Amino acid sequence: MLEIKNISKHFNEFSIKDISFTVNPSDYFVLLGVSGAGKSILLEIIAGLIHPDKGNIYLNNANITNQRIQDRKLGLVFQDLAVFPHMTVFENIAYPLKNKGFSKEELKNKIEKLAETTNIKHLLKRYPGTLSGGELQRTVLSRTLALEPEILLLDEPLSSLDVQLKREMRSLLRKINNKGQTIIHVTHDYEEAISLSNRVAVMHNGTIVQEGKTDDVFHHPKSDFVAEFVGIKNFFHAKLFSNESEKYKTAQISDKVSFFISTGCADCEGAVMIGANEIFLSNAEIDSTALNNFKGKVKEIIPSRTGIDVVIDIGVDIIAEITRSSLEKLNITEGSEICLSFKATSVKFNE
Repeated sequence: MLEIKNISKHFNEFSIKDISFTVNPSDYFVLLGVSGAGKSILLEIIAGLIHPDKGNIYLNNANITNQRIQDRKLGLVFQDLAVFPHMTVFENIAYPLKNKGFSKEELKNKIEKLAETTNIKHLLKRYPGTLSGGELQRTVLSRTLALEPEILLLDEPLSSLDVQLKREMRSLLRKINNKGQTIIHVTHDYEEAISLSNRVAVMHNGTIVQEGKTDDVFHHPKSDFVAEFVGIKNFFHAKLFSNESEKYKTAQISDKVSFFISTGCADCEGAVMIGANEIFLSNAEIDSTALNNFKGKVKEIIPSRTGIDVVIDIGVDIIAEITRSSLEKLNITEGSEICLSFKATSVKFNE
């Protein structure tokens, strides 16, 4: 188990402040945040490349804060994938095992087993200059795993790979983790975090703004920043009130805007979220079972990865995600009026 307790480090123009979290054995723990959040600095502090100004690092209850890098039982894979160009893949993987007392046969068996796990056994006689980015990534990963680190530290390991190679590397990393390898993985890609991690910590401006089980963090963000970062487009602070219906409550978003919501506590405060793809648009009011009905003005039309985001002013800005064919069919343009509706069950509450 790795425990990070109140770690701080000050630089001239940037600081990380009072970072604390725990990584349990076999966790896939992702440090998630935008570029410049402090993720890589924190990873290098854990690895021992940077010494913190304050705080301690414990591995299996032993304080390793001042321990030498080579004594920490941690394996760090850098983003730049440094290898020895004059050595074969086999020799690169074997390099950290020099003077470890392995016989030639033991070394050969160990390297071949690692190479089989990472699917590069057929590349062992090749030189780095002949490898693709994905093959080079697997070589560096194999070399780091050769020393059997208790925790594998990965700094943006998929950032330079194309879509297909990312998919293959994710599969490999899941496979390695499923065999019991504890992993701490730095990334700015929330989809990467969702697909790999069981726990995640979101970093912003040198601090952790939310940490916990991946599902909890992504479905129950505690701040505007986390909500926006993890792809939740409609996130509003609200007060919930009881009304005449026992089934529904009123979420007051602003002086002029409120939503009907089917769940949540009575007379409390929190945040409400609405899936952008759960909002229905039409040119005129329609009869439906949806309790939340509004008319608003289109402020922006933004192409997105999953379709078209339509930003509509209903007293607050709300985003509906539609297809391009729906955009054309409804003849939606910036400045036009549009009707929108969504069900009370589409409004999620987080106290």
